[in-house]
Amino acid sequence: MHNPALRHCGIDAQYVRVQVPVGSVGEALRKFAKAGFIGINVTIPHKFEALDAVDEVDPLARTLGAVNTVQVKDGRLLGYNSDGPGFLAAVDEAFGVSVSSLRVAILGAFGGAGNAVAMQCAIEGCQKLVLVNRSVSRQLEVAANLAEYAPSIKPTFLIGADWNGARIAAELNEVDLIVNGTSLGMKPEDAPLLPAGSLLSRHLVFDMVYRAGGQLTQLGTLARQAGASYVDGVTLLLHQGAISFEHWFDRPAPLDVMRAGLQEALCA
Repeated sequence: MHNPALRHCGIDAQYVRVQVPVGSVGEALRKFAKAGFIGINVTIPHKFEALDAVDEVDPLARTLGAVNTVQVKDGRLLGYNSDGPGFLAAVDEAFGVSVSSLRVAILGAFGGAGNAVAMQCAIEGCQKLVLVNRSVSRQLEVAANLAEYAPSIKPTFLIGADWNGARIAAELNEVDLIVNGTSLGMKPEDAPLLPAGSLLSRHLVFDMVYRAGGQLTQLGTLARQAGASYVDGVTLLLHQGAISFEHWFDRPAPLDVMRAGLQEALCA
């Protein structure tokens, strides 16, 4: 989506993919800056490492706890986060509602994108927040961040075994929006995210992952079977990309051009 946007705007640049080993993010970012890069997107599992590697962190990225967009400006690395703002824009496009009016459950809430979305929902003043995670690691950190930045939100935590069975089914019965912040669903053989029958027709289901060619993820299949409204991660990816573009070039992103380029690439 970025290369069509660059061509459309007449910008003499190219977007490329570079694989970076864990533990080498800081070194890589310095090399990118020295080589004349304009900006960088950072994906899993590097978002936490990037937070500590940049020279300056945007206040929202600091609040959300991760950096996934880096701007190189006057030799300095400026870190931003497009997960939270991109999520808000994607929810509005997909469902026509504001997160502030919704009761929200987030699966995989302690990871980079899941945590950013959890914080963004809390900052927006969502009506209820249920945070679901397989492991207890980072629970205290996430709880402390929520208490600091959104003290009016009192989240419900479902950890480990609570993810399965009657407990999660009862909690999901009391929410409107269910967000998959895990990487589960990219492969057909991935383990089920939710117990059978836990999705209802009134649910809004937001899957942060997607499969090429528009194939439904496992969660997407369950949502459609339940008659629930569903969107996969392509809409989020689009709005994340647009936000990154605007940070790098200080101009509105050509959203329709980026959408068409993204769809062409996914269907190739």
